[in-house]
Amino acid sequence: MTTVSSGVYIGVMSGTSLDGIDLVAVSFEPLSVHATLTLPFEESLRDALLALTQPGDNEIERMGVADVALAKAIAAGVNTLKHDKALTGKDIIAVASHGQTIRHRPDSGFSLQIGDPNWIAELTNLPVIADFRRRDMAAGGQGAPLVPAFHQYLFQHSTIPRIVLNLGGIANITLLPAGNDHPVSGYDTGPANLLMDAWCQYHTGALFDRDGQWASMGTIHWGLLELLLSHEFFSRPAPKSTGREEFHRHWLEQQLQQLEPISAQDVQATLVRFTAQTVADAIRHSDLSNDEAGGEVWLCGGGAFNPLLCQQLAELLPNWVLRQTSEAGLAPQWVEATAFAWLGWRRIQGLPGNMPAVTGAQHPRVLGMLSA
Repeated sequence: MTTVSSGVYIGVMSGTSLDGIDLVAVSFEPLSVHATLTLPFEESLRDALLALTQPGDNEIERMGVADVALAKAIAAGVNTLKHDKALTGKDIIAVASHGQTIRHRPDSGFSLQIGDPNWIAELTNLPVIADFRRRDMAAGGQGAPLVPAFHQYLFQHSTIPRIVLNLGGIANITLLPAGNDHPVSGYDTGPANLLMDAWCQYHTGALFDRDGQWASMGTIHWGLLELLLSHEFFSRPAPKSTGREEFHRHWLEQQLQQLEPISAQDVQATLVRFTAQTVADAIRHSDLSNDEAGGEVWLCGGGAFNPLLCQQLAELLPNWVLRQTSEAGLAPQWVEATAFAWLGWRRIQGLPGNMPAVTGAQHPRVLGMLSA
């Protein structure tokens, strides 16, 4: 008889990069990946979601339409995974869908993800777990980042300090001390692909700068870098989280207006350095770092495939060995979706999914609402 712990969970993630929907079918103990799928957003849906990340007219009506449209897209992806990836004979326990964040306001105590789980449940005939962030926020937390608990489950080592660096739209780090004697911590470090992708698309039409090739033809503008680094987010103490509310193309353009004209390629090169610098600064100033020794930095998210960004990270973190999460059996592009599948697994077992030391919540909490 199949048990809850050995059943399959389908994790669904669409992040701040807004590049598409990642789906992964996994089971736990041991971790086993059964199938994966990425669905690019249709342009109209992507535009609608992007518009909702900033205040605007008729927001509730537009949100309702996008909420259903995204849910239908997710459901189509789940059904494709079920029928085309040989999952029909397996015991699928639940879909764990993060949804798309359109507003994250931890100072006001709310975070909003859309992609209606009721529609997903109806169209897939599967239980759906969603709304992972708000219970943590109700307990006094930031609601983010939520992946460090999964990072500890998969990556913590008995003798080697490790940092898991997720380079999605936003970069976040999980600090994993060697062994279990010291608490795990983690937080957002600032933008990663979010600004690089937005600038690249605006100037080239491409959704992202493949392999950092466009940026590699530019030169870092140190004055712009200094201006970007002056954002007050970087001086905030952890726990902290951020998103498109603070970092977006129009914010970047406001910074550029304070300087003499800079070529688009030089801006792109500077944005790569901006991400590398803010990540490296966070690591160097963390409790896990010292001048004598480092450890391992495990890279995941889309930015893990950007050679220019990885090169600059290596230069800024000479005491740390950079490794891809694929070396631990999970490819970088699937870590976040797998993390939410794991949170769904925890929810079904009635176990906490948040880490108060990371989010700032007062207590561990079981995360996620179930639509059966």
